[in-house]
Amino acid sequence: MDAAPRLSPEIRRAMEGVLPAIVATCSADGEPNATVISQVYYVDDDHVALSHQFFNKTYRNVRENPQLFCVVTCPDSMRFWSLRLRYDHSETEGPVFDAMDMQIEAIASLTGMSGIFKLKAADIYEVVAVQQLGGS
Repeated sequence: MDAAPRLSPEIRRAMEGVLPAIVATCSADGEPNATVISQVYYVDDDHVALSHQFFNKTYRNVRENPQLFCVVTCPDSMRFWSLRLRYDHSETEGPVFDAMDMQIEAIASLTGMSGIFKLKAADIYEVVAVQQLGGS
């Protein structure tokens, strides 16, 4: 993995909600959990936000063990990246929360799920490492 992660434009394109992301966590006692999420939101070159909607097990695991792996896919190139993340904090209001809430509603309306997805928080993570998976 890269020593100084940077979220390139192609990786940022993978975070626009076109394709869902996969996140993996582990509880303090070592029980793994993986789930699919609708949104990984670019905050800055060193931080992303994950939409906290439904995933209670992921939420509990991250509070016990703040490490998380996330795989995002660029819809244009179909390249995959693994992001190693460390939980920083949650936001329930403000510009990041509002932008994510609006984007989730847009994703929901495109999939016929309008009004079903409710953003509880924007969970902010530090990007610890970035690695392209497979291919060129």
